[in-house]
Amino acid sequence: MTSTNKSLKSMEQAINELVEKAQSGDTEAFSQLYDIFFTPLYRYVYYRVSKDEYEDILEMVFMKMWTNLKKYKKTKSTFSSWVFRIAHNLVVDHYRSAGGTVELSPAIEDQSKESQAPGMAERRLNNAILKQSLMRLKEDYQQILVLKFLDELKNDEIAMILGRSQNSLRILQFRALRALRKEMEIIGIYHFE
Repeated sequence: MTSTNKSLKSMEQAINELVEKAQSGDTEAFSQLYDIFFTPLYRYVYYRVSKDEYEDILEMVFMKMWTNLKKYKKTKSTFSSWVFRIAHNLVVDHYRSAGGTVELSPAIEDQSKESQAPGMAERRLNNAILKQSLMRLKEDYQQILVLKFLDELKNDEIAMILGRSQNSLRILQFRALRALRKEMEIIGIYHFE
């Protein structure tokens, strides 16, 4: 589990306090929420759309988060689930407006300013291969895999975000993993026996 996701789960009370402050117009509190959610939302959007579009969608997530913040009410869902639901809806809207899926170029470029060490290059290659394989999957499969394994959300949070029961979520997760394995076998990365 990444430190960002650990902090999201362990910081739920602090997040709720920041939400209350931000709802009353405290821009510093919203800025702190932005910092907390930037990395997990970046990962979710980055692995779902092409590199030319993820920044615009990510910006729209935070704009919608700000403009609809006063409408958020703490019920059975966490603020994290609410925010990821916004991201989910924007990604779905993006694909609806595009009229289908977008073919991803095999030459995915990492634009980070990190060092060019061999280990970093290998991680970039692995991320590119993973993204390429994910983009070939059905939209439902992409969503479940990114939320579960990259953003490390719990099944109940994912069920809330996707509007599904936990039983159907487990079935979807199994099918998505099987489809990802086939995609990776097709491009020759892994061979499973």
